[in-house]
Amino acid sequence: MTTAPPPPQPRLSIGVTGHRSGNPAFAANRARIEAVLATVLDIISAAASGEAVRLHTLLADGTDHLAAQSALARGWELVAPLPFGRALNCAINAHPATADQARALLDGRDPQDPGVSAGAAAIRDLCARARLFELSDADDEIAALHQAMLAAPGDVPAAQHFATRVSQRVELAGRVMIEQSDLLIGVWDGVSRSFGGGTGHTIGVALMMGAPVVLIDAHAPEHWRVLRSVEALQHPSTEPDAEQADHLADVVRAALHPAGDGSVRHAMAALGVQKWRDRSHPLFHLYRRVEAVFGGGGNRLRSLRQTYEKPEAIATGSGQGLLRALDTLPGADPAFAPAIAQRILQRFAWADGLSTRVSDLYRGGMAANFVASGLAIVVGTAYLPFFDSDVKWIFALTEFLLLCSILAVTSYGRRARWHARWFETRRVAEYLRLAPIMMALGTARAPGHWPKGAGGNWPEFYALQSLREVGLPQVATTREYLRGALHGLLDQHIAGQLEYHRAKARRLATTHANLDRLSAWMFQLAVLSVASYLVVRGAAALHLVPHDWPHELSKIFTFLGVLFPALGGMLAGIRYFGDFDRFAAISEVSTEKLEVVQHRAELLLAAPASALDYASVAELARATDDIVVTEIENWQAVFGGKHITVPV
Repeated sequence: MTTAPPPPQPRLSIGVTGHRSGNPAFAANRARIEAVLATVLDIISAAASGEAVRLHTLLADGTDHLAAQSALARGWELVAPLPFGRALNCAINAHPATADQARALLDGRDPQDPGVSAGAAAIRDLCARARLFELSDADDEIAALHQAMLAAPGDVPAAQHFATRVSQRVELAGRVMIEQSDLLIGVWDGVSRSFGGGTGHTIGVALMMGAPVVLIDAHAPEHWRVLRSVEALQHPSTEPDAEQADHLADVVRAALHPAGDGSVRHAMAALGVQKWRDRSHPLFHLYRRVEAVFGGGGNRLRSLRQTYEKPEAIATGSGQGLLRALDTLPGADPAFAPAIAQRILQRFAWADGLSTRVSDLYRGGMAANFVASGLAIVVGTAYLPFFDSDVKWIFALTEFLLLCSILAVTSYGRRARWHARWFETRRVAEYLRLAPIMMALGTARAPGHWPKGAGGNWPEFYALQSLREVGLPQVATTREYLRGALHGLLDQHIAGQLEYHRAKARRLATTHANLDRLSAWMFQLAVLSVASYLVVRGAAALHLVPHDWPHELSKIFTFLGVLFPALGGMLAGIRYFGDFDRFAAISEVSTEKLEVVQHRAELLLAAPASALDYASVAELARATDDIVVTEIENWQAVFGGKHITVPV
């Protein structure tokens, strides 16, 4: 028996940014900052109520080290998205005074300077206790710039060039941290937000991406506050300091329990208790049969029976190629692919199978309602040309049963929440479909940028927490790693989605056109049947045909006058409900966007190796994710108000 994967256990993810030890305000108030930071983390821990907590930091000296040590002391998981590879990160952040010291650190040797050695030892100790996501693709270039700067201390352009490139790398790592965090803690002196990768800049980016920020003033750390918008940076707090602790606790609880009353967890658990079916049922294939008959492309009467891929089979089935690609990336984290298989792909397969089935129930049931309504009208008058009124009861009974079937399908569909369940499970499946590729590249949708779904956001929370369970892989994003991820993962995914959307757009556009044409023919035949009766009537009046013809043919023409409009209305109703043309347009737009991303990926893959960098590949992953989310929002906008109902 197929059982559901367990729901993800909520996990709080926080990020920390702040000044280095050399910052004047930090240096002057280090002990006070450390105490306040401990207080803030205590509030977070209490509000988390025993749920797992993960802390992200770039492990720069100063604030980052204080937060990392405090997190480890609390038993929290420590994750470090480093702006550079581990060795270069140590060589830069240990602050060597000479090129020789920097080379020694890069080689893993003692730099023969007690202060530098102590700094390097502290960095290495934290790195050994953290999960590292190292942005190492530009290490050779930045190491050379670092050497050049240290070799010529008076060379201002060399120092500026090095500082610029370091700033860019820190900014990239900072974004990784923000995207992985539910809230950010920032220790800032308030001087500037213009320096890319700096504390003020990182805080501003976090707020713009929808992440709440706990701002600790480096000059007066006891007066910390919780911010929710970038505009709040311009205004001093007017609330008592004591209220900030309540605000922070509310932020933590909202991140772990979005609905506040357990409804989110109840909904997540409900996903697991839905009954699994191995195959689709032919009784509910009607909507897809309409596409098969009117959309062209193969045998119109072919079997539409679907076999749903079981969660326990996906790792050796459709997900095998993806898992192999993840596992064979240069320097791949050996624990990453198994975690993806268990916590992402199995949940995707479960949600996808449920969604596909309930889609058949909802859309097939609604299409059946339109067919039954048309047939009820036709059957109700079908006795006229063929039978006496004595047998009308048989036709009336059939009509009654057809009308009852409409009420039964509508009533059961509403009670079983076909419409809502389709929306919810499909959202979960689509969020998880691209997730392994995004996660391999350290990219994610920031918490404040997830869509808002109709009827609650538990699918978004379920998907987000599934991603949180896995977290960042422990890898170094070398150029070889990036090329493998771009070619073997992202490019393959885009190609598959392009093929899907192109075929879907053609099929749905053809379905709409054929339904429109056939329903128009039914209307024309209705006009023709009425006109024909009038012609016969006129001809009889002019004695061109026998006088009793109009009477003898009246029941046939009455039936035809009902038949053709009823069938035309039935087809038009299915066409309206299916919105085939709008869905075709959505797929066409998605195709155009994906073609742009694919072209950009092809250009990157064809460029010299030196042109391939983390920023470019990560941006392509985010662009692909934006296309997915936009499609979900458009799809919801089309079907959001189309609840299962009687076809009136």
